[in-house]
Amino acid sequence: MLLNPGFRLLAATLACATYFPWGAVAADYPTRPVTIVVGFSAGGSSDALARIVAEKLGAALGQPVVVENRAGVASIVGANFVAKAKPDGYTLLMGASGPNVFNYALYAKLPYAPQDFAPISLIGTFPLVLLVNSANPAKSMQELVSFSRQNPDKSNYGASSASFQLITELFNSKTGARFSHIPYKGSNDAITAVITNDVSMTLVDAGAASAVLQGGRVRALAVTSGERLKELAGVPTMGELGVDLKVSFWSGLLAPSGTPPAVLKRLQEELARVLEMPDVRKRISAMSVVPGSSSSEEFSKLIASEIAIWRQVAQDNNIKPN
Repeated sequence: MLLNPGFRLLAATLACATYFPWGAVAADYPTRPVTIVVGFSAGGSSDALARIVAEKLGAALGQPVVVENRAGVASIVGANFVAKAKPDGYTLLMGASGPNVFNYALYAKLPYAPQDFAPISLIGTFPLVLLVNSANPAKSMQELVSFSRQNPDKSNYGASSASFQLITELFNSKTGARFSHIPYKGSNDAITAVITNDVSMTLVDAGAASAVLQGGRVRALAVTSGERLKELAGVPTMGELGVDLKVSFWSGLLAPSGTPPAVLKRLQEELARVLEMPDVRKRISAMSVVPGSSSSEEFSKLIASEIAIWRQVAQDNNIKPN
């Protein structure tokens, strides 16, 4: 079918209008500071990762990249803030397994949904450590579980987000332990609660646990990695102790859905270069986090698959969404 000249001109004009703005956006972006929102309080692994990345990403982009903590309500506050932000690449989320996977299994209603985010890249993965107060009479995970069975009214755990809560409830299910949930805003808060004996135990990321373990105020009884951690070589894995609980969480960068593809591509490419820098890899590895970038597509598939997995785990263990 032949098109008249006027229609061909209109079609060409529309094509340019839809194509060139994204290229122009990518070429100009960013023209002002970029904010990475962290849905946890300062001091945890997600916060530390965001600050490491922000420093280098800012240099790569030619504009400051600032970190803003918006902690509270299982990281829902921070995630929802970014989900509702203008999709222009200037407000990003340091996403994590909690707000971007586990919350969908634990909350019947959320102010945001998976489709509200555009995944950019994975940043790192990390296992968890089971911590108790150094004065706790339980010298092993088995002794701790046994105490909770006999004294459920004196047994509780601190969890800084939905992810840590779901994992600990799965730990309860697999071991027969009877620890009850006490919510906290961040990993450091949950660890402090162990130190002050406000809770019996907590499962936290290894990075957040490292400094306090060196201080001797807490004791590690187990890790959720498949193999023992190099920096905690004396701490057995859950598998070694007969508990089938092998879990690693992740952190990664996401943008609001609708962010221009060219901006997402620029951020993904710059982040990949940042995560290959030797000093960045060294700093991230020192936190017991395995650094590693991904494509946006790979990151999207990971999130979708984990949402399905943990919804099934919640269902299988009769963990009802709140």
